[in-house]
Amino acid sequence: MAEETPLDKFKQALTGASRAIAHEEEVEVAWSADNPSQSGKNFRVPLPGRDLPAAQVAEARGFADSFALKLRHHNEGLHAAGAPPEPVARACYDAIEQVRYEAVGSSNYSGIRGNLESALAVRMGADPITRAQNESEVPVQGALALMLREKLTGQPIPDAAVPAVDMLREWIEDAAGNSMDDLASLLDDQSAFQKLSLDILEDLELTNPSDQPDNADGSDDEEEEGQEEEQQDDSEDEGEGDPDAAEMAGDMAEGDEQGEGETEMSSEEEMAEGEPGDEGEEGMMPVRPNRPNSDFPMDLDYRAYSDKFDEEIAANDLCDAEELDRLRAYLDSQLTGLQGIVTKLANRLQRRLMAQQNRSWDFDQEDGIIDAARLSRVVVAPGTALAYKVEQDIDFKDTVVTLLIDNSGSMRGRPISIAAISADIMARTLERCGVKTEILGFTTRAWKGGQSREAWLADGKPQNPGRLNDLRHIIYKQADEPWRRARRNLGLMMREGLLKENIDGEALLWAHNRMMGRQEDRRILMVISDGAPVDDSTLSVNTAGYLEGHLRKVIEWIEKASPVQLVAIGIGHDVTRYYRRAVTIMDVEQLGGTIIEQLAELFEDEKDARGR
Repeated sequence: MAEETPLDKFKQALTGASRAIAHEEEVEVAWSADNPSQSGKNFRVPLPGRDLPAAQVAEARGFADSFALKLRHHNEGLHAAGAPPEPVARACYDAIEQVRYEAVGSSNYSGIRGNLESALAVRMGADPITRAQNESEVPVQGALALMLREKLTGQPIPDAAVPAVDMLREWIEDAAGNSMDDLASLLDDQSAFQKLSLDILEDLELTNPSDQPDNADGSDDEEEEGQEEEQQDDSEDEGEGDPDAAEMAGDMAEGDEQGEGETEMSSEEEMAEGEPGDEGEEGMMPVRPNRPNSDFPMDLDYRAYSDKFDEEIAANDLCDAEELDRLRAYLDSQLTGLQGIVTKLANRLQRRLMAQQNRSWDFDQEDGIIDAARLSRVVVAPGTALAYKVEQDIDFKDTVVTLLIDNSGSMRGRPISIAAISADIMARTLERCGVKTEILGFTTRAWKGGQSREAWLADGKPQNPGRLNDLRHIIYKQADEPWRRARRNLGLMMREGLLKENIDGEALLWAHNRMMGRQEDRRILMVISDGAPVDDSTLSVNTAGYLEGHLRKVIEWIEKASPVQLVAIGIGHDVTRYYRRAVTIMDVEQLGGTIIEQLAELFEDEKDARGR
């Protein structure tokens, strides 16, 4: 029998401590090289080094202690019953509850207090609050949680987050300061603590008062767009609980409006997609994204220390089919309520695009096709002139749309879920309109450097090495791949540990080069991100702004010299400072509608340009 290592002994001790704190004998602790997580009584905590460095030991203890305190002091049913429907309010509500049960442990045990502080330091490393440059970029839930932690435990706010918290401190204290002080006496009473927390969110105007309807945010304005449109969309709501049912209801509603031509198109797609092997292999062949582009300027002062560890991979090669099915089901369950809303918006986009493709005619022509409306006149007087019609040419360019989704750690949670489902619905909608759609994601293979960094260390740490992490570029859906074939791939974004660092400049070039290899007349590249490029291993050993400078130059070149139309959507962070055509949203629930509006504007701008 092999002798136990110090790491094994530490794991046993950590498991025992977690069981004692949680008062649960069935708690199990496992190591993870990815993000710490809890699933019931199973904890996954960061793996320390073999020599058990003190800082890494404290981090592992901190996450285990937090999970154990949640298991002991948190009632999930009670928490869910009081959760507000507004997304920002819900995020604050969840963050406040975590502060509560961690504060219970911090107040009773000094060791837990120190461990939780170490875990918080790790979380701060990927938290966008540490990168906020102005008030609009500060996540409210992060600032509120840190201020409440300061009041309940007396522990200072981490230095990296102090500037961002100070931007919102006066607003939070003016609106809810007294109530926050009162929370200290309610730590052991989750129900009372929860009620006062909801009062605080109401004081901050993040949630509606209980006597107001949920649609007090002005959603009625959207309904006023037309009763006929809403009556059509009502049928979709019946299927919101089941994504497939929602899709079927949406398809049936759209079929009545679009007419026989659309019905024929759908039936042809059904036949083409009925058997997995019916498609030609040519449409499924991957496009090499890293082929050189001779037109791209080479004076960017940017390089990768090594690119031999970079990875371009299909989503279904990162996990097996069974896991993809499970992840897709989880994604659908997270967004049951959102599915119908985004589907309605997608239907509106489809109508706008189909309107541009409708057949139109020139009447009263000397020759062409006989006009049925004038058929009786032709029969009575065969020599009658101007009894024909000619179909007008439709100048609707063959189009491909690429959605490039930031798969970095800061997108974890609801942002990545909504990005995935929005991309999924957009692919389905555009496919119906004859517009091909590619869905790509970008991240890195490791946190804080991978094999590239190891090679740099082995080479003696030469100065200004360039990019020091291994890229992971993921293909969720190829442009020629049918939506039904790729649908489950988007569930991969829900996989634990997938989301790491983001190196946007190279990802943008990758997606751009894939588009340039296609034959469509119009190419639209839409980037969905939540901030600036971040890779600690690269930024720590190169000049300041190394990744950001490269991103700016890539964007400038695409916008000025490339036929690709570039548009960006920033989630919680201002991306207009990078992209000429961009929009920033603060609420991830707006993402589906924003994608649709941006695409519609691009198509309609092109149509207006042709009409002038």
